[in-house]
Amino acid sequence: MEKGPAMTAFSLEPAQLAWCAELRTLAAERLRPLAGKGEPGRVNRALLAELGGLGLLGRLFSSGALDLCLMRESLAHGCTEAETALALQGLGAHPVHAHGTGSQRARWLPRVADGTAVAAFALSEPGAGSDAAALALRAEGDGPGHWRLTGRKCWISNAPEADFYTVFARTAPGAGARGVTAFLVPADRPGLTGTGLDMLSPHPIGALDFDAVPVTADDVLGEVDRGFRVAMGTLNLFRPSVGAFAVGMARAALDATLAHTAGRDAFGGKLRDLQTVAHTVAEMALRTEAARLMVYAAATAYDTGAPDVPQRAAMAKLLATETAQYVVDSAVQLHGAGALQRGHLLEHLYREVRAPRIYEGASEVQRGIIAKELYAAHQEAR
Repeated sequence: MEKGPAMTAFSLEPAQLAWCAELRTLAAERLRPLAGKGEPGRVNRALLAELGGLGLLGRLFSSGALDLCLMRESLAHGCTEAETALALQGLGAHPVHAHGTGSQRARWLPRVADGTAVAAFALSEPGAGSDAAALALRAEGDGPGHWRLTGRKCWISNAPEADFYTVFARTAPGAGARGVTAFLVPADRPGLTGTGLDMLSPHPIGALDFDAVPVTADDVLGEVDRGFRVAMGTLNLFRPSVGAFAVGMARAALDATLAHTAGRDAFGGKLRDLQTVAHTVAEMALRTEAARLMVYAAATAYDTGAPDVPQRAAMAKLLATETAQYVVDSAVQLHGAGALQRGHLLEHLYREVRAPRIYEGASEVQRGIIAKELYAAHQEAR
């Protein structure tokens, strides 16, 4: 039987498996040392340059959702900082790749690909996190084809150190999702300032303040008042890959637990000989594999243009991030107090694993999307 595109939802080709193994080795041997030299909460430009030199950032714009998931999962297994640096470049620059003008793409995408320009996706606000359609950053008209951005963005990854931001602002008051426009805003625009936020997760996150920041029609990504499509299209691509990031962390925690429980003496035998331990490890593996398969299925649906991408993307992110939380927590429990020491792999993963259940749509938002899509399909079938 000839394999079709959908087969990659359940199994990978030998070349893909070899590439993933190569990425895991690169992450552990070349990227992790660079990550260790970085400052928590700050952009690691040396790490970005290495990702660019390896050609991984360029692949963000030349391959599909499954390829993105494989990169994120494999890098996360060996170096979560490298995974996150790559993902944030993709999230911030994808709207430029998909909706930018020729001049916008020519100016920014080569620099994103080689790691010399840092990108950021500026959607969330203090009063509009999960409810992205409620954003209040104002784009007030300042003559034909000119606006001034006024307001605040919060919890923006790579802020305030990014070189440019994909910013979503309200151009039509009271219009909900229909009145949002996406703008490409270079960091040096007058009136744009930012501050870093001290967060549990170690990657850079900050807030941005817009004090009548000037933008023009040349800065628009896509169409005026159609920016919500830009945001949702980007999230539909990246949500499954957030799940891939989670699967990579879960797999790293599982591998560490297998090694620990197989070698640790306890109660006259090895820790793995205790049925409760063995059953917990089996459950960790079961959930991780189920999440991996759903992530690959969602990515394949995106790459093949399936009509149910929003539902599949939401399911993949929800299952994988909730699974990773369980697996990492179980790994910490089976390791004991040593896993809580600063510098331990599981201590690091324990801090990393919490945020993905919130960003790019909290778990509750994903459940809402799934239910909405299910009822819409039910209504169409009647």
